[in-house]
Amino acid sequence: MPLIPTILVVAAAGVMVALGFWQLGKVGMQDDRLQQYEEAAANPELVTFPTTAEQVDTVAYRKSSVDCAEIIGEPRIVAGRSARDQTGYVQVVTCKIASGGVADVQLGWTRATTPVEWQGGMVTGTIEPLRTGLAKLVADPPLAGLVANAPVKKKQIDHLAYAGQWFFFAFVALMIYFFAVRSKLAKRA
Repeated sequence: MPLIPTILVVAAAGVMVALGFWQLGKVGMQDDRLQQYEEAAANPELVTFPTTAEQVDTVAYRKSSVDCAEIIGEPRIVAGRSARDQTGYVQVVTCKIASGGVADVQLGWTRATTPVEWQGGMVTGTIEPLRTGLAKLVADPPLAGLVANAPVKKKQIDHLAYAGQWFFFAFVALMIYFFAVRSKLAKRA
């Protein structure tokens, strides 16, 4: 039996199994987030835009507004969708908020990759949580002559299916290794 390859394959399979259990643990968290989305979508009241990761969890998907006192840096052009589900680009700016802190604001959608001119001001929209733990404000109505953004959607991820995939990958890796070692040992005999 080759020692180092065996250790590597078993370690890799162990990591895959751990990732499978990690995905299983996220199943309940997803249900909580979807319930929060449904409740927030039904609530028309504006809330204060969150400027820390701790605040994002309590107000995700709610309506909010910010007073963009100053634009920091250059606008970013990011692939996105319009309210009519067309592919194109959304334009995002980072604003210094008049009340303190900063906020990313998604101004609107366009097919062009040229940044629009926008000097700041009041923005209303929906708070969308980001992977970084912070959030951006998706403008509604759009600004600077841009087209309406796609609405903030509940992101439904099938964690159970991902868990099954990781377990399957671990099983396949072990089976392939088992058959490879068996074949190599059979050739020696």
